[in-house]
Amino acid sequence: MRLSTDQLVFWQHGLFKLNATIVYTWGLMLVLVVGSKMITRRLTSGIAISRWQGALEIIVTGIRQQIQEVGLRQPEKYLGFIGTFFLYIALANLFTIVPYYDPPTGSLSTTTALALCVFVAVPFYGIRERGWRGYLKSYLEPTAIMLPFNIMGEFSRTLAMAVRLFGNMMSGTMILGILLIVAPFVFPTVMSALGLLIGMVQAYIFSILALVYIASATGTESGESSLKTS
Repeated sequence: MRLSTDQLVFWQHGLFKLNATIVYTWGLMLVLVVGSKMITRRLTSGIAISRWQGALEIIVTGIRQQIQEVGLRQPEKYLGFIGTFFLYIALANLFTIVPYYDPPTGSLSTTTALALCVFVAVPFYGIRERGWRGYLKSYLEPTAIMLPFNIMGEFSRTLAMAVRLFGNMMSGTMILGILLIVAPFVFPTVMSALGLLIGMVQAYIFSILALVYIASATGTESGESSLKTS
């Protein structure tokens, strides 16, 4: 039983490895790019729309509404970043119904990369909305004594995001592997359905956390209050 897609190596030459994490990640990226191209090439503003366009509009509208509920002004600025996050994690977990597929989100390297994207996005959006001085001043709030603690908080929450997603996906894989040994015909089906639900929840939680951190960096009151209660 593999605990991580990093353990499945398809090709290796010296220090260079082509493991399942890389293959599945690029495969998912290809599916997202090709799928979005095919769905958006025939968009229409009329009443009669395709099922794919209808599904896409539901997803985009839902993500946009979540951005607004967090309190971020002009949700279009964050729609591409948060939407890509959600769709990638959700698709990675949905594809677990495909035989011989393991989600790359079960690899610590993938979850760390996703968390690092949030780590970079937070100051990017914060500086864009508040300027250099306004954003850097936030590290001195409520007093200058909090500077080292605020800096450590930036790194600790990035680590927490990576470990949280990795731990949830890895635990699901371990439980499924154990149940395959104990009851190979009953529990795996139930656990697979439950795994899909958990995967969607994880995609939602990860995206919401990213939104809350960005809202806090941009000085949004709703984001700051949400961050304190989370």
